[in-house]
Amino acid sequence: MKKIEAIIQPFKLDDVKEALKGIGVDGMTISDVRGHGRQKGHKEVYRGLEYNVDLLPKVKLEIVVTDQRCQEVVDTLAQAARSGKIGDGKIFVSDIREAIRIRNGDRGESAL
Repeated sequence: MKKIEAIIQPFKLDDVKEALKGIGVDGMTISDVRGHGRQKGHKEVYRGLEYNVDLLPKVKLEIVVTDQRCQEVVDTLAQAARSGKIGDGKIFVSDIREAIRIRNGDRGESAL
């Protein structure tokens, strides 16, 4: 099993969810997060004062899939989240040793 974590732009969330739903991915966790990469934030003016916004709003998706579906999910997610501009985000893939469904005790891939 693989855990796919993606940090994406908030305005791309609906596109990503629809694309993943289109390939049969139903379960995911979505969190609002803040951070920056190479773009290092930007300057804004509020009531005449300039200030730095160095932690930008992003969305984090976490999805656990079988090893066989991992590449398909990563490719779909990357395509749906891509705008071609700096700040599109990152995707991280890690191994999951065990998954357990709390409700009935299912383990492994059957818990997904």
